[in-house]
Amino acid sequence: MKRIVLLLAAAAAFPAALGAAVAEDSPSPRWSVEKANAWAAENPWWCGVNYIPANAVNYTAMWDKTSFSPDVIRRELKLMTETGMNCVRFVMQYKVYEDDPEYFAGAFEKFLSLCEEAGVKAMPIFFDDCAFGINSDPVVGRQSEPLEGWYAWAWSPSPGPTMVVDWREHPKLERFVKDVISRHKNDKRIFLWDLYNEPTNCELKKRSLPLLRKVFAWAREVDPSQPITSGIWNDDRELNEILLANSDVVTFHCYKNAKALSAEIRKLKAHGRPVICTEWMRRPVKSTVAECLGLFADADVGCLSWGLVNGKTQTHLPWGHRPENLPYVGAWQHDLYRGDMSPYDPLEIETIKATVKRKSR
Repeated sequence: MKRIVLLLAAAAAFPAALGAAVAEDSPSPRWSVEKANAWAAENPWWCGVNYIPANAVNYTAMWDKTSFSPDVIRRELKLMTETGMNCVRFVMQYKVYEDDPEYFAGAFEKFLSLCEEAGVKAMPIFFDDCAFGINSDPVVGRQSEPLEGWYAWAWSPSPGPTMVVDWREHPKLERFVKDVISRHKNDKRIFLWDLYNEPTNCELKKRSLPLLRKVFAWAREVDPSQPITSGIWNDDRELNEILLANSDVVTFHCYKNAKALSAEIRKLKAHGRPVICTEWMRRPVKSTVAECLGLFADADVGCLSWGLVNGKTQTHLPWGHRPENLPYVGAWQHDLYRGDMSPYDPLEIETIKATVKRKSR
């Protein structure tokens, strides 16, 4: 009887213990404020782009065996460094990893070597909830061509909503996270791990929170030398409490004008940690190089705008743009260069170069 009682007690305690291990929101595992700020002091002012090659319709195409394009990436990263920028942020597609882990490891290594060759640092993202097309779950292989006039027509999240909500699949995602970080936990080509882009976005809502909590725990178990983060992107209190309690470096998205950006910077800098805006630039609402880049620089807040060379994602169009609204004649929303690599606005490029040079002194 005593043995039965002990077994029942252990079984009752197990779910609670497991939940505590997986859903740990305590800031205690984070880097200290001092360590985070020491890291920032050792690094440059980060200024870069959210990168996807112009010939990729989504991040599945960026990595897939059928379309991975080192020559395109080399050419575009060279253009980026000529612009004065020093970092790139991008999503790693889980489904490509699942299909062939060793192939993905090789492609990722090649990409990092191209970053090193160009003189830029990398911010890889594991998971992404965003989806703008008809189909949400990614599939490897040749991707569909863009539908003209549809913003991010074939965008593919990672790993896709079906795996996000199905806890039975999460051990596979754990292997992905731990494998990639373990291989590169001391890799100086990577300056920051962004664990989850815009969790709860699109149809997933609160169903993303369990995976968000888990990915922080998985990354902590590997204990990389680089900081980890996941960015604030909306006003959801529960979500933001998780993000702020677990991120070594505070990151956020802001596609608003200079006044709103200044307010967001003041609020986030109050946490005393380094701050980086990992998504910005939306020209139609005055989130522009002319009005916002200097604010980031003066506040010592890193910034990565959306898009380098305009291409198959059609992110020059506004969010939600559809073919029936063509032709689009307004200001480009994202991207710095046209498909022929000429600047959308030469003054933007000169401003970026001058601002980075000023911050480098």
